[in-house]
Amino acid sequence: MDRLSLVFAALADPTRRAILTRLADGDATVNQLAEPFPISLQAVSKHLKVLEQAGLITRGRDAQWRPCRLEAAPLRDISAWTDQYRRFWDERYDRLDDYLRTLQPGPTAEEK
Repeated sequence: MDRLSLVFAALADPTRRAILTRLADGDATVNQLAEPFPISLQAVSKHLKVLEQAGLITRGRDAQWRPCRLEAAPLRDISAWTDQYRRFWDERYDRLDDYLRTLQPGPTAEEK
């Protein structure tokens, strides 16, 4: 599977997206990341493994503490990929604006 597919697969899960949102605020341990979720530590660890395989996080080692850290580069790749579609929709909206302007009658002589 290519890297972009791994990242999209990792982002498909709302729990993993929430974990990334938390890590955007700074490093955190598995216990800290698991706190808001009604799932086991083992389930959180599985989510972290998926995120790590996609390159979205790294796990360090500081004595007994294994902080997780957000790696934003793969998100930049996603952004670059989606930019081409953003341009597509921007062009479509511009054309729609142009079309709608042709439908609006101009001001009458009395309104001028």
